[in-house]
Amino acid sequence: MLKYLVEKEIKQIFRNAFLPKIIFIMPVVMLLVLPWAADQEVKNIRLSVVDHDRSAYSERMIRKLIASDYFQLSNISVSNDEALKSVEAGEVDIILEIQSGFEKELMKGGGGEVMISANAVNGMKGGLGSSYLISILNDFSGELQEESGMQQAPVSIRLTTSYRFNPHLDYKAFMVPAIIVILLTILSGFLPALNIVSEKEIGTIEQINVTPVGKFSFILAKLIPYWVIGFILLTVGFGIAALVYRLFPAGSLFTIYLYASIYVLVVSGLGLVISNTSDTMQQAMFVIFFFIMILILMSGLFTPVSSMPEWAQVIAAIDPLKYFMQVMRAVYLKGSGVMDLLPQLGALLGFALFFNTWAVMSYRKSK
Repeated sequence: MLKYLVEKEIKQIFRNAFLPKIIFIMPVVMLLVLPWAADQEVKNIRLSVVDHDRSAYSERMIRKLIASDYFQLSNISVSNDEALKSVEAGEVDIILEIQSGFEKELMKGGGGEVMISANAVNGMKGGLGSSYLISILNDFSGELQEESGMQQAPVSIRLTTSYRFNPHLDYKAFMVPAIIVILLTILSGFLPALNIVSEKEIGTIEQINVTPVGKFSFILAKLIPYWVIGFILLTVGFGIAALVYRLFPAGSLFTIYLYASIYVLVVSGLGLVISNTSDTMQQAMFVIFFFIMILILMSGLFTPVSSMPEWAQVIAAIDPLKYFMQVMRAVYLKGSGVMDLLPQLGALLGFALFFNTWAVMSYRKSK
């Protein structure tokens, strides 16, 4: 009986000319576009310089700044007030003001004074831009010390920075695994959410209700096709990540497929619960959209969960997307195995059991 029910579900999916196309086109488009757009690395910061010193050292420092990939010199203003007008007009992001006597203080062995003013309307751009600027200025200061033989202290400390797991700080290596998770969530959540309620609207659910098919078999038959589709999507995502971005998981693909097999059941189970309790496709679509938006925003996709307020971390603790996101990034970047990810395994198994039991119980079969 289960075999024929699964066969019916597969035929229903491919009978709709639109669904197979969106299933395969959506991951390709999202993985080719979003990793380039969803990048928190800030570049092309518009810089205005107010140079009161007009010395050889100040000009050299300005050239060093604009030689970097982060800053574009928008203008050189004669006063701070003029530079502020450029900020207010939206033409400048950061102002660097070089005080008079900058070169003289450097030659005397003191510290030349500069002031940084950042437009913090976009807090991330203002904060990161200031950090980049300070880093370049510190590098410039180090060059001058090497040239003149000056030392700030009798004991010199050399710092060496090592970036573990993502040595080149490539943001795409952080985002591509997460986007694969988002794709799996959207398709494995939306399609089941619209499945049963669509049968209610066209009346075919009544034909199932008069058959001896049990609740468990009916829900299982709904889950299996989306479980298979989830594996196909995951494989397509791995292929695009490898071919386009040269990203390969540092850990085992078996670990990802194991957790994905559970996660798809979680999201599909949630979708079936919503489909069972909805009266129309429009209602089901709005409800699943609401839940998926919450799951994505609370998952740590862009901001770490540990940086959220405590009340938000409590909500994130019941977000299954957060746990699978952690698994994908840990396996891709760190090479983690099943034993390293046991808490995530337990959480996903709990969610899968909860949502699919709820889906079976909420299906009202009338004879």
